Amino acid sequence: MIQRFDVGARLSEMAIHNGTVYLAGQVPDSEDLDIAGQTRETLASIDALLARAGTDKSRILMAQIFLADMADFAGMNAVWDAWVVPGHTPPRATVQAPLANPKFRVEIVVTAAV
Repeated sequence: MIQRFDVGARLSEMAIHNGTVYLAGQVPDSEDLDIAGQTRETLASIDALLARAGTDKSRILMAQIFLADMADFAGMNAVWDAWVVPGHTPPRATVQAPLANPKFRVEIVVTAAV
């Protein structure tokens, strides 16, 4: 069985299958924040979705981080390092990519165990 959450015409925010939760790319709510602010908002969205799925950030299996500009790498990492659970740091990839909204500086995709 597949459970889908916040289903839209183009995507669902989250799907759960066989004990694994897959999140769509999460972006900040505010376009005008610096990389630290945008990263905090994005991670808060991830926390909220994981909670809805009955899990949390300590159970993340994989994270993919997309930055509009690699110059933001250190600023994003500072927020990430404060957020991630010590001893439970997931495999992660960080790449530079143009994002759908040019005012977004970060987008994060997460897969986690339920």
